[in-house]
Amino acid sequence: MEAPSMAAKKRTVLQFSSSQSLSARVHPLVVFNICDCYVRRPDQAERVIGTLLGSILPDGTVDVRNSYAVPHSESVDQVALDIEYHHSMLISHQKVNPKEVIVGWYSTGLGVTGGSALIHEFYSREVPNLIHLTVDTGFAKGAGTIKAYVSNNLSLRDRQIAAQFQEIPLDLRMAEAERIGYDTLKATAIDKIPSDLEGMEASMGHLLALIDDIHKYVDDVVEGRIDPDNKIGRFISDAVGSLTKLPSSDFEKLVNDSLQDHLLLLYLSSITRTQLSLAEKLNTAAQIL
Repeated sequence: MEAPSMAAKKRTVLQFSSSQSLSARVHPLVVFNICDCYVRRPDQAERVIGTLLGSILPDGTVDVRNSYAVPHSESVDQVALDIEYHHSMLISHQKVNPKEVIVGWYSTGLGVTGGSALIHEFYSREVPNLIHLTVDTGFAKGAGTIKAYVSNNLSLRDRQIAAQFQEIPLDLRMAEAERIGYDTLKATAIDKIPSDLEGMEASMGHLLALIDDIHKYVDDVVEGRIDPDNKIGRFISDAVGSLTKLPSSDFEKLVNDSLQDHLLLLYLSSITRTQLSLAEKLNTAAQIL
């Protein structure tokens, strides 16, 4: 058997150092915070950069629950972060919720930019296996593009020469009230923010549309127009089984009672706001006199 040559022994090998398989789950509050920081950004700033806080779940999912912006300045070939402000904000947040740690960083805009590797390297010194979240605040055509990335190191022998950003699965789960707020945020031109009753009406309309889709699917399966899917059938069975069997009159009374309670809460909150406003004005007038 012929021994390998010296050239083969000294062959240069290009290696990828990849992090463990990760996925991300982002809470709607984080998206709202990022958009709010983008609206309040300085006039000369083109984008906003900040820190993501949360935890890593046992299944490897990065659960992003909070965020805060970090002042920065950037040019073509360099990016400068206010590190002291970043550490002060981190200490303040952990006093309130010590379980929230740094899990990554975010930036506004569509996709990864040239300076992202420099910022990612800074955050990598504080926590391993962090993620990079990008939020397109332009909402072109009413669509909000939110993506999550991890950085893989590209090394030549023992020397790291570059970093490659790879997109990972992102889960943006929302309650119905949060979904209404997010849809309003994506609509760049609106007359007014919908009230609670308008939000309830939109939710009921969405629910009726889903029921119509399920009804159409069941009819198509029964008539033999499409093949049945056992997984969908189990979902429908579980949904129907979870409903309480009530006469239509009792169900209507339950809805009306809940609506009246909701209106009463709105009325009480309006009275409370009025009383607080009057108390503030009286206190101000007393201080002047």
